[in-house]
Amino acid sequence: MTDPAVDRAPRTETEPRSRRAADETTLGSTVTTARTRIVGERTGWLADAIVALVRGGRAVRAVGGRVLRAVSAVVTPLGWTVVALVPLSLLAGYAWGWVELVVLGALGATLAVDLVPPPSRVAVGDPATARVRVGNPSRRRAFSLVADVPVGAEIVPVSIPGLPAGAETERELAVPTARRGRLALGPVRTVRADPIGLVRRELVWTDALELIVHPRTIDIPSTSSGLVRDLEGQPTRDLTPADIAFHALREYVPGDDRRHIHWKSTAKTGTFMVRQFEETRRSHLVVALSVASIDFGSDAEFELAVSVTGSLGTRAVRDGRDVSVVVSAVTPEFAKRAVVALRPLATLTPSRLLDDLALVEHSPAALGILDVARLAGDDARGVSVAFLVVGSTVTPARLRTAASAFPPSVEVVALLCDPDRVPGRQRLGAFTVITIGSLGDLRRAMRGEQTW
Repeated sequence: MTDPAVDRAPRTETEPRSRRAADETTLGSTVTTARTRIVGERTGWLADAIVALVRGGRAVRAVGGRVLRAVSAVVTPLGWTVVALVPLSLLAGYAWGWVELVVLGALGATLAVDLVPPPSRVAVGDPATARVRVGNPSRRRAFSLVADVPVGAEIVPVSIPGLPAGAETERELAVPTARRGRLALGPVRTVRADPIGLVRRELVWTDALELIVHPRTIDIPSTSSGLVRDLEGQPTRDLTPADIAFHALREYVPGDDRRHIHWKSTAKTGTFMVRQFEETRRSHLVVALSVASIDFGSDAEFELAVSVTGSLGTRAVRDGRDVSVVVSAVTPEFAKRAVVALRPLATLTPSRLLDDLALVEHSPAALGILDVARLAGDDARGVSVAFLVVGSTVTPARLRTAASAFPPSVEVVALLCDPDRVPGRQRLGAFTVITIGSLGDLRRAMRGEQTW
């Protein structure tokens, strides 16, 4: 499921025009799309015409490819040769009684085939096994055959022996889970051809299924001694006339609630005195993941960043905290200008969040961490802690600029994912940088350990 993108909050009319122009120039400056590679700096009708020609050519190739694949699925190369050289060979074949294909198809129709998938959601590296269950409910013996089962981009052959009447058999096949994402499984097909190989027939026995491979996550502790404080709400420096944390007494002013008058102090001073409280806020976490290719030095760094994001988000969801998980929006291939927005991920349940993270990929057409932090900071009302998840190519200067996009009341923590760097923690001004080399480092960081 794809949630709608959250557009960047518009600037007010009172903001100087030069400031707005500078902001628009900064936002999306690192995005590269196919349109910019094709038309360069050209604009107007010529650029639109070039893009239209490219799109039209791709559409024609796609339709032609589908038609060619549909025809090629039935006629073999040898069959095409016969069609081209000897058009009458097919008529002669039917006249001579080549009915093997019909007979084999009728026998195969007596089988009952079922594809039993593994659990619909598994984590990266977890073993997953699918099963092909075949039964023969007819009164005659079924011939042996080989079924083809698509597993992702591969075709796995499954040998099915001949079955007597009423018999069943089951074959297992391993499902690869080395890479997170959506994995297609099935449908189960069998291919039957005539003895010479002129034509063939495919039988589809089951529907295609889908398996979602989640990113690897780790169970991090939920404790107030770690980085995430304010689990149930903590006092702030903002004062309010009504709350829990008492701050001080002050003189009564018209409009104050009389229920907060402190009568003992009033009797001593001869002036009405009212209680003043410190405002208590419930913790709201923001986990912002950059998916810009420029923010990561390798695919391994990005996979670690996705796992870190999933671990933080799922822990917050299980604890019942208010949490927002956002990633950079990706500009469409032929867009005229960069999409300046964030894409929120589902945080209703841990599984929904991991489903969305399983499909996240880095892209050169995505906003970088500076724009991500800027957009998240514009909507930081009520946020107490913000996690910025990036890779090794983000310099301390860029991290400092990204952290400055949040109000001073927000605790900003930058999680720098680099498997080749020694893990550690560093305080840079008003924010913290934690270097993560593995998921185990994240667990130690959340426990507040200082010796790693």
